[in-house]
Amino acid sequence: MTVIGFHASHEQVHPSALLDAVISAEAAGFQAAMCSDHFAPWSERQGHSGFAWAWLGAALQATSLRLGVVNAPGQRYHPTIIAQAAGTLAAMYPGRFWAALGSGEAANEHITGEAWPRKDVRNARLKESVDVMRRLFDGDEVSTAGLVTVDRARLWTRPETPPPLLAAAVSPATAEWAAGWADGLATVAQAPDDLRRIVDAYRGAGGKGPLVLQAHLSYAKTDDEALALAYDQWRTNVFSPPVCWDLDTPAAFDEAAKHVLPADMHSTVLISSDPGWHAEKLAGFIDLGFDEIYLHHVGVEQSEFIDVFGDAVLPQFAAAAGVTA
Repeated sequence: MTVIGFHASHEQVHPSALLDAVISAEAAGFQAAMCSDHFAPWSERQGHSGFAWAWLGAALQATSLRLGVVNAPGQRYHPTIIAQAAGTLAAMYPGRFWAALGSGEAANEHITGEAWPRKDVRNARLKESVDVMRRLFDGDEVSTAGLVTVDRARLWTRPETPPPLLAAAVSPATAEWAAGWADGLATVAQAPDDLRRIVDAYRGAGGKGPLVLQAHLSYAKTDDEALALAYDQWRTNVFSPPVCWDLDTPAAFDEAAKHVLPADMHSTVLISSDPGWHAEKLAGFIDLGFDEIYLHHVGVEQSEFIDVFGDAVLPQFAAAAGVTA
C-alpha cells in the first residue's frame, strides 16, 4: 500500500500554522508527513522560512505520524550537527523519522560566505557527509580532513536504530550515483517518462529502500482560482537545474520569474478543482512504483485542501488497499 502523506512547506507558512496543519492532516487521514529545510523562501511573496528541526520535534510530539525532512549537509550545516539532530529525533521517536539528503541550493547555503562549489564537488561533499553521519550513528569517534573536516566527534546519544538516510535526486544521473549509498530515493513530481527514467536509474544501479515522491499541487473551487494560486505562490519554482541550484536570493528568483506565464505552471504543479483528477494523477505515480507520495498544496491556506482531500481523495487509496479509511 502506497503511503499518502502531507508536505509541510516552511517557505510559505508560519511554523505555528504549519503545526496546526499537520495535526489536521493526520486527523483527515494523511498517513505521514515531510517538510522542507530552507533558510530562505523561493520568493519574497512566500515570506517564511522557519527552522525545520525545531518544528520537527514539535510535530513528532503533536502527532503519531512518521516525518521526514529534505536536508543538505556540508556547508550551511556541518554533518556532525545533522547527525546529532537526526539521532536525537530517532532516539526520542523510534521508527518515525527519516532524512533525504541532497547537495543543496545556493539560496540556502550562500549565507556561510563560502564559495558555492560545482555540482560534482557538492556531490562529493555530500557523500563525505553521509559517511561521517553513518559512522557517528555506529558509535565511532570520527576525524576526517577532506571536503568536510571533523575533529574527534562522537554522538553520546544515539538511537537504537539509525534513521534512514535517503538520497534527494531530480535527475537519472544523480539517482544512479546515489544508489551506492542511499537507504531510498526521494524526488519531485515530473512528467511520467522523466520519473520512470529516475526510478529505473536508481533501481538499475542496485538502489534499495522506498521510492518517495513530493508532488506539488494546487486545489481550489475553480480551475481559474487554482491556477491563480499556483502562479502567485509557485512561479519561482518552474526553473530546472542548474538555475534553481545557483540563484542565491528570493529577489533573484522573483526577477527570473518575471517572464513566467500562468500557463507555464502546469509543468511543475498539478492544477485542478477536481479531486478526482488529482486522484488519477496520484494513481499514475503509484503505477510508476512510488511507495510514498507527499502532497504539497502550494497555497498558504491549507485547511480546505486538507479537508477536501481527506474526504474525496485519500479514501480512494485506502479502499483500493482494503483499508478502512
